Amino acid sequence: MKLLGRKPDSVTLTDRLVWQAASLLLCYPDDRCFERLHTVDELLGHIGDPAASLLGHTAAALRRTDPTSAAARYVETFDMRRSSTMYLTYWTAGDTRNRGQHMLAFNAAYREAGVPPPCGEAPDYLPVVLEFAATVDPVGGRRLLVEHRVPIDVLYTSLNDTDSPYAPAVAAVRTTLPHPTDRETQRAQRLAEAGPPAEAVGLEPFTLTVPPRRTAVGLDTTEGAR
Repeated sequence: MKLLGRKPDSVTLTDRLVWQAASLLLCYPDDRCFERLHTVDELLGHIGDPAASLLGHTAAALRRTDPTSAAARYVETFDMRRSSTMYLTYWTAGDTRNRGQHMLAFNAAYREAGVPPPCGEAPDYLPVVLEFAATVDPVGGRRLLVEHRVPIDVLYTSLNDTDSPYAPAVAAVRTTLPHPTDRETQRAQRLAEAGPPAEAVGLEPFTLTVPPRRTAVGLDTTEGAR
């Protein structure tokens, strides 16, 4: 899906449907997982390839996995491995004082759209940003995604390298964004190899929605890798 000729802030209905479906697929697989998969199936009927096939691959993988195993795999993938974190500012600021400012930019975007920052998750958590872009402010949400396409690319590479079933869903999101520049590609490669900026600083997490973080399969993940 190429975006040649599109204005930088232009958003199509397909973009919004892809973001909504990806948000649902990238959520923690709680007891409403199969309900969300049903919604994804309905959305896929209005999304063309390649995004529909990519999203369908993740949906099929989740449907084949029992809830307990899916929850354990999710925690291992996104909470236990920093390289596949879905907190976008981790890759732009790392665990540094600057990260708080980076997250405030997300809160500002939510407030500018007329909604309060969601509760239960951090404002830079990818499923939250995707839901915001799909349902609240498509232009503002797309701008956040474009500004953080390097973290999204790093996440995709990490998931793809480990054959994660979540990789196709992130790949579908990438089809809605402009093709990366050479500089963005090089930066993503450097971050994947060297990691984010380092400075051990305790940061209290912001709270948002989709669905809230949880304790799963005996593991407390509220302080997962970020």
